[in-house]
Amino acid sequence: MPELQTAPVRIPVPGGKIIDEYAGLASTGEGRVSIARMVAPAGWEEPAQTPEFDEWTVVLSGQVVIEYDAGRLEVNAGQSVKTVAGQRIRYTVGPEGAEYVAVCLPAFSPDTVHRDE
Repeated sequence: MPELQTAPVRIPVPGGKIIDEYAGLASTGEGRVSIARMVAPAGWEEPAQTPEFDEWTVVLSGQVVIEYDAGRLEVNAGQSVKTVAGQRIRYTVGPEGAEYVAVCLPAFSPDTVHRDE
């Protein structure tokens, strides 16, 4: 039987970014996958991380920038990118901010993202 999720769970984060999780540990208890919509304001950035999960990011508007050991990748509206578990990466957004959807496999967890201090 289909299971309707009537609303996402809003996850509080610093810096003005909004995370609405539709499936995952915080919203549904699902550990296999997480699906979240993010809205990040211009100038938003977060510390580097070395997650234990793969992440697919689909940019709906604006630009997401991914810094990694070998360089920098700009992902624009209408594009997507996959990052792999164990790779050190850092997310920021372009000058107009960004709206994007992130799918993590297995699900995102604060215990498995391994952000730099």
